[in-house]
Amino acid sequence: MGNRTILFDTHNSIGARIVPFGGWDMPLHYGSQLEEHHAVRRDAGMFDVCHMTVVDLNGERVREFLRHLLANDVARLQQPGKALYSCMLNEQGGVIDDLIVYFMSETWFRMVVNAGTTEKDLAWLNRQAPAFQVTVQPRKDLAMIAVQGPQAREKTLPLLPEALRGPVGELKPFFAASVADWFVGRTGYTGEDGFEVVLPETEAVAFWQALATAGVQPCGLGARDTLRLEAGMNLYGSDMDETISPLEAGLNWTIAWEPAERDFMGRRAIEIHRDDPANRQFVGLVLTGRGVLRDHQKVFFQDQEAGEITSGGFAPTLEKSIALARVSPAVSEQCEVEIRGKRIAAKVVQPPFVRHGKVRVEL
Repeated sequence: MGNRTILFDTHNSIGARIVPFGGWDMPLHYGSQLEEHHAVRRDAGMFDVCHMTVVDLNGERVREFLRHLLANDVARLQQPGKALYSCMLNEQGGVIDDLIVYFMSETWFRMVVNAGTTEKDLAWLNRQAPAFQVTVQPRKDLAMIAVQGPQAREKTLPLLPEALRGPVGELKPFFAASVADWFVGRTGYTGEDGFEVVLPETEAVAFWQALATAGVQPCGLGARDTLRLEAGMNLYGSDMDETISPLEAGLNWTIAWEPAERDFMGRRAIEIHRDDPANRQFVGLVLTGRGVLRDHQKVFFQDQEAGEITSGGFAPTLEKSIALARVSPAVSEQCEVEIRGKRIAAKVVQPPFVRHGKVRVEL
């Protein structure tokens, strides 16, 4: 038996299929993964993401600490509530985790880290923090529910504490607002608008049920994966890990190279490869032949093995099989993927495949 979120019994009561994920027992779907996917693209869906960990970082030098710790630069965060997506690298330039960090005040930043990497993330943070007199506080008392889709904001706002409704209603994307232990970010992992709501664990079940009553569709891990894949968003452990540089995971844009004197963790290891033409490229694939793209299938270009799929599956919005792949820099326009011993044609595209309900690639 794995760890269970505060919503576990609620999931079971509405017929969820439960599967192990990152040490947790989580809902895969509630009957139809396809319907859940379309609900998020067309209306509103909600996800139990209580297995992710909120970490509060406090101290007079917390900004300095994060400028050292993260590949992206928190110096860019000047307005309270502003969020930043970044990789946290090891000394060799591999990705320990990808995460979101929020600037709340000059002595308080909030970080949200992945479920499967929580323990190693906390160990890494606690190893680095003492030099900057920063305290690391995992907020195990908080739950987290993501509400995503074109109607997500409209359906969620009336259900928030009254003091939060005004500030949250005015949030721009990648900003957050908080009142007491409620914290709402206009962020997500689906390519749609919406919120990630952090709230006291004791209030999570009632909030989930209120959302359901308002017509928000409960969604499981299956739809979460197809949605993020269509949105071209990386999954830690599949698309990158501690052996992969962000330069080869399509995450170049998350690295703040300037100012040159900011010596962030892992910089020296990856900077020598910054403009290396031999770097593998991270691309999208759309299968043009019959079959389904899956993780670890081999990619061929001009009859030579040229890389592999890191994330693949059927995309309900496109009604096509799609993938993210790490391939040779020579690969362009068309390639082949080996599926059950046969090579099937695929088109090379630039992710995202779908954003805000619109198909973004030529099929």
